[in-house]
Amino acid sequence: MPGSAQISYMGPWPKDVGIIALELYFPSHFVDQAELEQYDGVAAGKYTVGLGQARMGFCSDREDINSLCLTVVQRLMERNGLSYDSIGRLEVGTETIIDKSKSVKTVIMQLFEDSGNTDVEGIDTTNACYGGTAALFNAVNWVESSSWDGRYALVVAGDIAVYATGSARPTGGAGAVAMLVGPNAPLAFERGLRGTHMQHAYDFYKPDLMSEYPVVDGKLSIECYLSALDRCYSVYRNKIHTQWQREGSDQRFSLEDFGFLVFHSPYCKLVQKSVARLMLNDFLNHPNPNTETGPFTGLDAFRDVKPEETYFDRDVEKAFMKASADLFERKTKASLLISNQNGNMYTPSVYGCLASVIAEHSPSQLAGQRIGVFSYGSGFAASLYSLKVTQDHTPGSALDKLVSSLSDLGVRLDSRKKVAPAVFSDSMKLREDTHHLASYVPRGSVDDLFPGTWYLTRVDEKHRREYSRRPLDDDLPAEPELVCLGAAAQIKTAFLSVSLSNHDG
Repeated sequence: MPGSAQISYMGPWPKDVGIIALELYFPSHFVDQAELEQYDGVAAGKYTVGLGQARMGFCSDREDINSLCLTVVQRLMERNGLSYDSIGRLEVGTETIIDKSKSVKTVIMQLFEDSGNTDVEGIDTTNACYGGTAALFNAVNWVESSSWDGRYALVVAGDIAVYATGSARPTGGAGAVAMLVGPNAPLAFERGLRGTHMQHAYDFYKPDLMSEYPVVDGKLSIECYLSALDRCYSVYRNKIHTQWQREGSDQRFSLEDFGFLVFHSPYCKLVQKSVARLMLNDFLNHPNPNTETGPFTGLDAFRDVKPEETYFDRDVEKAFMKASADLFERKTKASLLISNQNGNMYTPSVYGCLASVIAEHSPSQLAGQRIGVFSYGSGFAASLYSLKVTQDHTPGSALDKLVSSLSDLGVRLDSRKKVAPAVFSDSMKLREDTHHLASYVPRGSVDDLFPGTWYLTRVDEKHRREYSRRPLDDDLPAEPELVCLGAAAQIKTAFLSVSLSNHDG
């Protein structure tokens, strides 16, 4: 594979550092948003049209953040034929906190025990939906630093996004993404091209440590998201202009210089509005836009608007949604497969959108493209950066393998089990009542979980969590239980018992 441990890491700066492999996990159950509209007694189309959501994945009490991350990591390692001793860094981005001290990363380290590899840097990173991106940046920086020892970095982003009963509940979801990072990657980070914006706001936060539910100021959250997008795009655009000028080019950067654009997706309609928002930025930044023909046709009335006064301006929004419709169809719509069908996964959300772009295109369609990636986390932290897809799309190439590994996303989504809204509501109530309990045995069925899914078997009297894995082959017994204890006890007990059998990003 690209970036293998045999590479001499004492030589020149590693080339084309980025994402080599990507694996995605989502729950095996979903609720239909149209049915949820009826159940909640809201107007038809409120969730499906107003939010742009079709289905929402969710977890029973059999799954938690540890099991999601165990599942996606082992799936990536198995599907790519990787040994655990080839990993030198592992970092987890999550806002789903079930322990205020022990990291999810240390739980995942149980998968490494047979390999004997404990020399693995990295830990958990938390800031709402931005933690996965921070972990990814750290991984790239590690590979490009003097600390790199020639091995891969592994980045995991996972969350369970749940809300109290009410208007925010249909914007939930759950899932996890694992990304293998190294040199010679088919999706390489464009060096020096990151625009970041950090600011203090209480738009979405979780002050109640006994509850999974956030406190949300919906209007403020949208304003923060869009203002961060404006500022990140401005910084990114200035940096790429500087690079181009050093290379002797006076070309102006615009959205057309992105082959694809993916966004953190709390709900799909916000992503469509975000594309319109970036077109507004291009329009206002252009010294002499053509409003007679082309994408800016008929927009001259908005030439003097101030961006900070337009977050909720319906006239501006409507005009630029219409103007950007073609651009959205060409560059962003395909990225919303997972978001539309599974909902908001929090930290994995933007990487589920990246996976969707890859799954929905052929290697030849992706080759050589620049993919813009906007990541946002409330509180708030945001970055816009770009990945450059390799030109090599030949059969058996790294890009070909990456596309092939994600080609089953549609089939996997269709293989899930639909449950009635009343069952979904009962499941949310069960999580609410039990997610923090000790001496608890989950009640959810394991029979409907996808093969290879790790799941919670019990929480003991000291809040220590035990897991088993549903076998990849249903004719086999469940895999050995992992017992998440303290270090000394864990060494004595891990892998000694066999479980019975067999699930906001």
